[in-house]
Amino acid sequence: QVQLVESGGGLVQAGGSLRLSCAASGRTFSMYAMGWFRQAPEKEREFVAGISSSGGNTYYADSVKGRFTISRDNAENTVYLHMNSLKPEDTAVYYCASAGRPFSYDYDYWGQGTQVTVSS
Repeated sequence: QVQLVESGGGLVQAGGSLRLSCAASGRTFSMYAMGWFRQAPEKEREFVAGISSSGGNTYYADSVKGRFTISRDNAENTVYLHMNSLKPEDTAVYYCASAGRPFSYDYDYWGQGTQVTVSS
């Protein structure tokens, strides 16, 4: 059974940084693309960043490009989201997601989420 467990959320002042981690288990981590999504209060869940199975390709929402970096450590079965220059509008619950099949970016597995709050 695939399990994704996020950690690293918290309260930070605007301009600060956080690093989110997502530990995966239950299958061969290095075969699947991974992603980060977020959901702010009363808003729909939105894509933040994605990374290919090897880590060679990364993708970002325009709103975070240049500030956030997604990375992965396939030896540790972990994906990270490094967040710099945080803004109050980055406040949301952040979810880790895993693709359902190799060579796919359809995310079928989700973590429970971690809260990020950015104060102004």
